[in-house]
Amino acid sequence: MNDSAKPDAISVIVIVKNEAHDIRDCLASVHGWVDEIVVLDSGSTDGTQAICREFGARVVETDWPGFGPQKQRALEMARAPWILSLDADERVSPALRDEILASVKGNGAELFRLPRQSNYCGKWIRHSGWSPDYVTRLFRRDAARFSNDLVHERVIAAPEARVGRLAEPLIHYSFRDFSEVLGKIDSYSSYGATQGAARGKRGGLRKALLHGFWSFVRSWIIQRGFLDGKMGFVLAVSNAEGTYYRYLKLMLLETQQAPQTATTKARDEASGGR
Repeated sequence: MNDSAKPDAISVIVIVKNEAHDIRDCLASVHGWVDEIVVLDSGSTDGTQAICREFGARVVETDWPGFGPQKQRALEMARAPWILSLDADERVSPALRDEILASVKGNGAELFRLPRQSNYCGKWIRHSGWSPDYVTRLFRRDAARFSNDLVHERVIAAPEARVGRLAEPLIHYSFRDFSEVLGKIDSYSSYGATQGAARGKRGGLRKALLHGFWSFVRSWIIQRGFLDGKMGFVLAVSNAEGTYYRYLKLMLLETQQAPQTATTKARDEASGGR
């Protein structure tokens, strides 16, 4: 690690679990020009931690509280004034590296939104709501925090913080194959249902069908996914599936919680009557 006290020093933060297939290329894209790499690992068993240490990363093993809380933990462990938040399936190109280094030296902004160029099962997606896909990944440590969302976390800027945009894209290998797509549909729909239930949202078969159908229409037609060809269609279907199962799982959570709520209420009424 270099001098992380420099005003333009950068800490890279990454959260991982079993990312051996991706993490090497991710860290190789930042190794040698950032000042610190912080990796939070929630129980990898595939050698991910050893790969991270090859790049001089500070690896901390933790439990798994969800995406937002885990990234906030990583942010709080970082030491440099500037934070570059990456996922294991993302890469920083040499052109983006040069733009980042120039921006932290005095651009005037405290947060930067980066365009992201995403690959879906071997195809670069140019439409479908994935391009342009601006994500806030570079920011001053004292100018932002992560939301507490279990999934689809956000960077929340401090009041009055100035936001800029970079031009060079962040490279994103989102899914390698359809098995990975199906796995993420399952896990992300579960997180989304749990998060929705906590916020008082309601599920149901009708909502699942309508929201799923709308997700497909938005991706395939409104966001011009048809211009991405057959993989654009596949992406629109997978988006619809994720939405559909999120509302079904939310419905199931409500069904499972209803007897528990009734039992608790009956017990409380009985206790109050004594």
